[in-house]
Amino acid sequence: MPVHRLARAALLATVFVCAACGLVYELSLVTLGSYLIGDTAAQASITLSVMVCAMGVGALAAKPLRRHAAAAFVAVELALAVIGGLSVAALYASYAWLNVYTGMLVLAAAVIGMLIGAEIPLLMELLQQVRKQEASGAVADLFAADYVGALLGGLAFPFLLLPVFGQIRGSLVVGVVNAVAGLALAFFFFRAQMTRAARHVLVAATVVVACGLTGTYLYADRFEATAQQALFAHPIVWQSRTPYQQIVLTESFSPFGTTDTRLYLNGGLQFSSVDEYRYHEALVHPVLAGTRRSVLVLGGGDGLALREILRYPDVGQVTLVELDPAMIELARTDERLTTLNQRSFDDPRVRVVTADAFTWLRGAPGLFDAVIVDLPDPDQTSVAKLYSREFYAMTANVLAPGARMVVQSGSPFFAPRSFWTIDATLRSAGLRTTPYHVDVPSFGDWGFILAATGQSPAPALRSPGPLRSLDDHTLTAATVFPPDRRAVDPEVSTLMRPVIQDLQRQEWR
Repeated sequence: MPVHRLARAALLATVFVCAACGLVYELSLVTLGSYLIGDTAAQASITLSVMVCAMGVGALAAKPLRRHAAAAFVAVELALAVIGGLSVAALYASYAWLNVYTGMLVLAAAVIGMLIGAEIPLLMELLQQVRKQEASGAVADLFAADYVGALLGGLAFPFLLLPVFGQIRGSLVVGVVNAVAGLALAFFFFRAQMTRAARHVLVAATVVVACGLTGTYLYADRFEATAQQALFAHPIVWQSRTPYQQIVLTESFSPFGTTDTRLYLNGGLQFSSVDEYRYHEALVHPVLAGTRRSVLVLGGGDGLALREILRYPDVGQVTLVELDPAMIELARTDERLTTLNQRSFDDPRVRVVTADAFTWLRGAPGLFDAVIVDLPDPDQTSVAKLYSREFYAMTANVLAPGARMVVQSGSPFFAPRSFWTIDATLRSAGLRTTPYHVDVPSFGDWGFILAATGQSPAPALRSPGPLRSLDDHTLTAATVFPPDRRAVDPEVSTLMRPVIQDLQRQEWR
């Protein structure tokens, strides 16, 4: 193959690789934001819009560098390797120790975008140096390699980098690829265009970058553990990043011998072992005060709601639908959780389904006497759909005649607009509702909504028997809300307009 053809093929291959790396950086920032902040749509919008704008600025800024295209391209790739490769770790550290994220995200996206934008004019200049051709043909070749490379990056990120390396190390690996691609192209095919001094400087810079990225890679586990611990008040005793969420268990001991085990999903507290019974008694027992032969639980992968349900010998079958199989495995095997849930998953009456609740409901088999919706707060796009009118309408379709359902609905004190929006959304789906709230010290004032089909009257709260934290008197009081926490023109949340997610972000800020 003639040298110019080999150089041209190598250049287009470099474009392909650089495009893949650039898209991985974008996806890494979006994913990190969705993990830490929870608003996937907003994180994607901020990251992509800032990056695309910065790419245009970077392309303009690179025009004067075309006279030294080879050396400039290597310098850009080394800068991109450092900034892009370390971006996830730097943003995580900023969030954990400085409690600053969005401003740093904008800065990182802008700098990475400018560097990605600077690649195109430099590569175009090198392509024309290999073989002169019409501008339209050169642009077509360059953009074809760029767009196909983006496909590789988009597929490699979720299916290779995340599961194999994780977010921090995955970005570091891509940074190394970026640096090697730029250096190899320039030194093998455009070496003559660089002065001897420039070559020495770039080689030295490459060694420094490689050592820095390698050292960070080796230290990544310790760094992540230290930063992660900074986010939690109590020592972490178990943690895992699954394809769906981050699961963390913490444990602390008081001088009086009390053990406090806490479960966090994506940084949000799910329960404290000190007072979780108050939450789960309020969630489960009022809805089971009627017929309860067949019970459906949506969420509740820790098994604590199951524990309360299985106290009733007349419960014939419980179907639990949980998205994350890792959560079920933890609740079945971790001694801390099995002690709390009393090995509820081992009860022969329990049937576990690992599926998305929204998708599962569309083809749900049969009807249920009681439905318990025990899902995380709707601060993420993936969860907001489970608080929509469409979701509640599908849930109503699996209620047997006279059946009831209950929804954990957040705090009517800290997030009253969110609470009453859930109530309004349930009523818009044709359900009669009875809101109520109890005190859970770890959460504060916490609310639930009991619902029944439209043909039934608003369901009354009653206790099936004496409990640790509830009786008929406290349940009657639980339906009373202070004047400053009552509903005021609540909106309805739908799939196409998930207002509940915006309210959560505003009220829990």
